[in-house]
Amino acid sequence: MRTHFFTGFPGFIATQLIKELLHLGEVEKIYAIVQSSQADLAKEKAALLLKEKNIDIPFEIIVGDITKSGLGMERQMIEKLREEVLTVWHLAAIYDLAVKAEIAWEVNVEGTRRVNEFVQSHPTIERFMYFSTAYVAGKREGKLLETELIRPVTFKNHYEETKFEAELLVEGLKNDAAVTIIRPGIVRGHSETGETIKFDGPYFFMNMIDRLRWMPIIPYVGRTDAYINVVPIDYIINAAVYLSNHKEAAGRTVHLTDPTPHPIEEIYSAMVVELTGKKPKGRVPRLLAEKGLTSIRLQRRLGVEAETLDYMMWNATFDTTVAERLLEGSGIECADFLESIPSMTAFYEKNKKNNEYHIKIG
Repeated sequence: MRTHFFTGFPGFIATQLIKELLHLGEVEKIYAIVQSSQADLAKEKAALLLKEKNIDIPFEIIVGDITKSGLGMERQMIEKLREEVLTVWHLAAIYDLAVKAEIAWEVNVEGTRRVNEFVQSHPTIERFMYFSTAYVAGKREGKLLETELIRPVTFKNHYEETKFEAELLVEGLKNDAAVTIIRPGIVRGHSETGETIKFDGPYFFMNMIDRLRWMPIIPYVGRTDAYINVVPIDYIINAAVYLSNHKEAAGRTVHLTDPTPHPIEEIYSAMVVELTGKKPKGRVPRLLAEKGLTSIRLQRRLGVEAETLDYMMWNATFDTTVAERLLEGSGIECADFLESIPSMTAFYEKNKKNNEYHIKIG
């Protein structure tokens, strides 16, 4: 039985992690630090999770701010937490590919610096689970290893850059605390149910296909032999929870990426077929697509962020040697993306008219 301390609740991944921890029945107590604007929603979601699992344990919502000293918590709360043996989960971050630099640095880098200070000053941390991203690699290409953290010459966006800087800070804690760094690929919905809470990442393809389905043919965008690394949320959750209780995962950085990814054009074609019943034909030149998507109006009309194109032409693969070794014997595997497209599409079709699932573009 462990006591868990979360940032990033009531976000999707943090919520799913807590749900899995409750399901496994190994939670004694949960703390979640949230901004004041999220407090009511967090309390409501916490109550729903406990009711859903029919579990009665302390689930305390702490109002604070991870970008401030002491995480913006009251002194009394800090002293209370110091008496607890904690597993710390740091997920709070700005994930938007189009985020402005100053916002990304404040939350992703300075927020992580403050969480690190909290971990360093706490007398007893069983494990520090930090959620980074596989895309800390920036524009580096080729085979990318879990055992390396190399500063690229350039990044594709401020999200990648600030997550690199944040991971660098957490990497520096490995000699002082039991740290596990999780680097997920692009996260999609549940591999079986298709459930997600927002349509971003690969769902931008679906948005565009859906809004162009009236056309007699739907073209490919540019020409690429790159692969796309998209992982289902259930794989991320099951693997991360398992690793949080795995002694050998302490001090490790782990790619929770698809070990057998598919070419982008293969995934795109399968989505077009699933959504429209017809195969894509022809091509829109990449330069024309890039020029067109400089228009925020067109991005909104198609439901696609311009930054998505940067990943369509990026030739890199993620090594998963460490992940495979640590997960060996657990039965936890990454579901095949192509096989999951029908359930992913069904959930999208059911919820595509609900604006709560669509992110604000621009």
